[in-house]
Amino acid sequence: MTDLTRIALSTGVELDVQLAGPEDAPVVILLHGFPESHRTWRDIVPDLARDHRVVAPDQRGYARSSKPPRVEDYAPDRIVADLLALADALRIGRFTLVGHDWGGAVAWMAALGHPDRIGRLVIVNAPHPLVFQRSLFDDPAQRAASQYITRFRDTGLDKGLVGAGLERFFATSFAQHITGAIGGADKAAYLDEWSQPGAMTAMLNWYRASQIIVPAPGEEPPRPAFLDAAFPPVTQPTLVVWGTQDKALLPMQLEGLDALVPDLTIERVDAGHFVPWQNPAAVLAAMRRWNI
Repeated sequence: MTDLTRIALSTGVELDVQLAGPEDAPVVILLHGFPESHRTWRDIVPDLARDHRVVAPDQRGYARSSKPPRVEDYAPDRIVADLLALADALRIGRFTLVGHDWGGAVAWMAALGHPDRIGRLVIVNAPHPLVFQRSLFDDPAQRAASQYITRFRDTGLDKGLVGAGLERFFATSFAQHITGAIGGADKAAYLDEWSQPGAMTAMLNWYRASQIIVPAPGEEPPRPAFLDAAFPPVTQPTLVVWGTQDKALLPMQLEGLDALVPDLTIERVDAGHFVPWQNPAAVLAAMRRWNI
């Protein structure tokens, strides 16, 4: 088990955080996605910690970190505020930010809103907010692939996610996407994290608090004006590492990204959605080539 440090934030929550590497080294903060934890980075942290101060939190709602009760407590701006408060609590000024899945979504938003704090950005299979929302209106395949979001927003789902229900969730929503079997200590660790009181509801509340619009197949809802308006660029040097076998986030999420991210490097790797699990060596190699 990884040693974690409990850190109270000015946002009113407490996060369990993995800290590694020299305290005086350049800082990298790693943000996990759904339905994981700091353990997303199990095969990434040891290498980065050779020459970086590595900070990998269990974000709000996950594992044993705080789980505020309301859906709105998981709005993206609250999660970004946690990130900055965590950096403040650790007396970190400017840092490199790495995010996968929901952690990547938070990373995009944090980079757009706080270029003074985030010097460089690494995104692992997490779509740019404009590209993703636009694709849900304009690309039938991506719309179909994203219907799971609507399912996750159904609060009726929560009551079945206990006991044997957690085992089924593990098998159908997570393990089937990983190359090779997951068992033993890894499976036990995830089931332990998910079985913490309120954890599954809190984790799913990230989807419920999001303003992303997911039209049903064939639906033609009103089109948000911002989809066709000017959008601010991401000004930081940005590395996007993309598992090309992702069935939830299709490769078209990379199309036109260079217009929104002027200083962009894209590395395509052989993996599905859970890239840090499936091909950590490729993720590390891409980051090291990019001089992290």
